[in-house]
This record gives sequence, structure tokens and C-alpha cells, in this order.
Amino acid sequence: MMIKNLIAATYSPMHGDGTINTSAISGYRDFLVRNKVNGAFINGTTGDFTSLSVGERKQITKAWSEHRSPNLQIIDHVGHTNLEEAKEMATHASDKVDAIAAIAPYYFKLDSVAKLIAYCREIARSAPNLPFYYYHIPALSGARLNMEAFLEMGAQQIPNLAGIKFTDNDLIGFGQCKKSQNGKFNILFGYDELFLNSLPVGAKGWVGSTYNHLAPLYHKIMEQFEGGEMEQAMELQSKAIKFVEMLQNHGGYNGAAKSFMKILGVECGPSRFPHSTLSDMDLDVLSAQFDAIGLKREMFSS
Repeated sequence: MMIKNLIAATYSPMHGDGTINTSAISGYRDFLVRNKVNGAFINGTTGDFTSLSVGERKQITKAWSEHRSPNLQIIDHVGHTNLEEAKEMATHASDKVDAIAAIAPYYFKLDSVAKLIAYCREIARSAPNLPFYYYHIPALSGARLNMEAFLEMGAQQIPNLAGIKFTDNDLIGFGQCKKSQNGKFNILFGYDELFLNSLPVGAKGWVGSTYNHLAPLYHKIMEQFEGGEMEQAMELQSKAIKFVEMLQNHGGYNGAAKSFMKILGVECGPSRFPHSTLSDMDLDVLSAQFDAIGLKREMFSS
């Protein structure tokens, strides 16, 4: 199974009191499908996984599994600093999702590809029926390891290794991974601000948080790139970057981006500490700034 096209790194919907709101997932799923998003990467960085309990993450996995469909594949992030709990979540996900992924332990950081392989192998074998993706995000995990070497070793030791969620601005490294093992692996690009830049180096699948908000814009960038309209594609990419900068200027990207979903008609609720939840007044300001960028809300809202 080849997971491709736009995959939204989803938020974890919450009630006003901060508890998980699984009833919001049905409408959330429909919103993504309407915007031609092909999958949901759940329980990841965007979903505040580090602030969720294992029980809450399982709750989210179960809820999303009830809304799987041929046009929306689910990748469940099961990584944890505790290997046994990561394995437990992988086993729980084995009959519920289309693939699993795991970030490297991010407190006691891994210092070798061999250790990373050992960690991933144990998690992958806990759901041997599912494709396994390593979640490469060195800025947060601290695991600045050679991904081409990981794939070469992983091909021998992890039977269900499907590829990498490559969240780094190293386009050379991304390209090398794409070519590794004669193109055997599915390398999903995870750096939204470089979406356009990833196209010439062969990206076919993307995982990111702004695909929640701006999927039609990214589809248009692809269309313009394929049509040779590079100037227009660059202009749209610049708008996506301005959108990210706009959110970063409102108390932190994760919290502001989650709150912004309300403007688009998807109520995801508050963020977990330390991320901020924006007030309605803040959202009014953001809404005006969104219009000022030159983005039309009706293109993106439900």
C-alpha cells in the first residue's frame, strides 16, 4: 500500500474542559475529505501527543478508526519515550488503522542508527500486519541520524518498514532517501513551508498541519507546478508561509493553528498546556489577517 498525496497531521479535538472530544471526529473527517485530503496522521506532534495519556491516544485511535474509508487513510503515531507503551499502542492500532509511525525517544536521545533500528523493530513487530513509518523530526527528537543508512539497515531487519515521515528541511537527504533501495520506500515529506521545493525532488506524499487549513491551496500549487506556471506556484507557496508566520505571531504555532480551525468551521476545542488557546477576539484578528494575505476563507471552510 502506497500512502500518497496530502495527509493532514490532525489535532486532537477536546471539550472545553480539556477532555478528549471524539464526537468531533466525524465532522472533522468529512471536512478533510471535502478538501481532497487523502489521509490523517493522528496522535502526532500536531495532535499534542506528548501531552496525552496512553489511554487518551488509544481513545483517539479508536474514534478515527470508526471513520476510515478508501479515500481517507489513517496513520497512527505510536511513538513514546517508553518502548513498552509504544508497543502497547502499536498492538492496539493493529486492527484499526492503515499504518503506524513512531518518533525516536526524545529525552534520552538515540546516538546511533543501530539503536534506532532496535527501537523501531520492536514497535513494528507489535503490529506486523501494518506498514511502519519512522517519524524523522530531528529538531524535536534530537535524533540527527543518517536516514539513508537507516533505510539500508531497516530493509534487512524490519519486514514491514514502509518508509519515513521526513520532517526536516534537508532536501538533499530527502532525495537520497527517495532513491534508496531502488526507490523501494515511501518517503512522505513533512515540511509544509517547502512544499513547492519538494516537488522537483520527487515528493508524492506530504504530511503536515497546514493541510488541515489550506489543502485547496496546495492542490493548486501542484497543478501550477505541473503546468510549468512556477511564478504563480511560488506566489501561492509564499501565502502558505505567511499563514504559518501569522499563526506563529499569535502565542505559538500549535495552539493558534488548532484554534484557527474554528474559523474554517471545525471546532477542535482548546489546546493542552503549554500551547495557547485563542480567544474569539484573537480569532477575529487572525481572520482579518487571513483575508489580508489574499486567501479567501470560502475556499477552505466547511
